Amino acid sequence: MKAILTTAATLVVLSGAAFAESHAAMGDAEAGEKEFRKCKACHAIVDDEGEAIVRGGKTGPNLYNIVGSQAGSDPEFNRYSDTIVELGEEGLVWTPEELAAYIPNAREYLQEKSGDSSVRSAMTPQRLDNVDDMVAYLVSVSPDYDPEEEMEDSDS
Repeated sequence: MKAILTTAATLVVLSGAAFAESHAAMGDAEAGEKEFRKCKACHAIVDDEGEAIVRGGKTGPNLYNIVGSQAGSDPEFNRYSDTIVELGEEGLVWTPEELAAYIPNAREYLQEKSGDSSVRSAMTPQRLDNVDDMVAYLVSVSPDYDPEEEMEDSDS
């Protein structure tokens, strides 16, 4: 019985580590950092102490710690669409998978999520070499993101 419990506990620990690694393996954060140059006209990445990781525009929200955050909830940004705020209030969290779906075409993503084909987005469709690299980079600048917490939430 002790061997079964030990094996089961080991599998649980390893599955959590594998889940976290799957997000890290999603793309190449270094390549994503270079890809982010296409985004910095509208977005900056500024940490909690005010240090700029990437200097950029303020047309879009700061993307520091975006992964794992509620959509439309950055208190420093006041130009979110009603749709993205509503989706966030309904529980939309920027997971790596949601960002990978959103980044290439925000308008289509928001239309699908909201069920409203008239929804528009200020974010223009992005032509990225690899969206997974971009997501991996955003994960790398999201120190509060805990993929294990995401896994626990999806089990509920």
